[in-house]
Amino acid sequence: MTEIWKPRGAPIGYAARTGTKRNLDALRMAGWRLLISPASGSRRTEGMGYGLDNGAWSYSMRGTEFGAEAFDSYCCELGPGADWIVVPDCPFDGPESLRMSLSWLDRLREKWPRLLLPVQDGMLPSDVADLLGDQIGLFVAGSTEWKEETMCVWAALARTRSCHCHVARVNTRSRLRLVNLARAHSFDGSAVSRHACKVGRLDKERRAVCLPFGDDA
Repeated sequence: MTEIWKPRGAPIGYAARTGTKRNLDALRMAGWRLLISPASGSRRTEGMGYGLDNGAWSYSMRGTEFGAEAFDSYCCELGPGADWIVVPDCPFDGPESLRMSLSWLDRLREKWPRLLLPVQDGMLPSDVADLLGDQIGLFVAGSTEWKEETMCVWAALARTRSCHCHVARVNTRSRLRLVNLARAHSFDGSAVSRHACKVGRLDKERRAVCLPFGDDA
């Protein structure tokens, strides 16, 4: 697999898509990528590498149904160039989320070589371990508290299954420290998309895992 799927060193940062030139320039300079979502209504990749989200969290926050047709459309157009695609899920409800993901999984893995299976509150490693491997990795979602408490468990599971582990909604240095501690492969956040000044701070924390001991430059 390529380095995008199994990177070494610092985790890869993905920012929620933005059209602001200053923010995009800062993200490019830092080597970040974009997270494209059908819920955003935009298909522009800005010439950057990207992962393809399913939009479920955004739909949930709006109180609307999952946009299955939009997701299918985005997969057809953007799937071939995506680092990975997030399988549809149901935010904050582990059992229902797994049922939904499984209903999509077979037809998605017939076409796409790199998928991330979301894990949500209430799910256990034993629920998904047998599904993971070179083609299917983990997308650690769920509530903030649950994610912070279980992140290391999911990242450890990913290592035992030789698959990718991505952590969703990482917008603070303290949470990014947890990502580094867990040794997750990648993460995403929207703070750097809204505020260019935060790119440098979060990127410094992202790269801290690669710095020599005592080097905070």
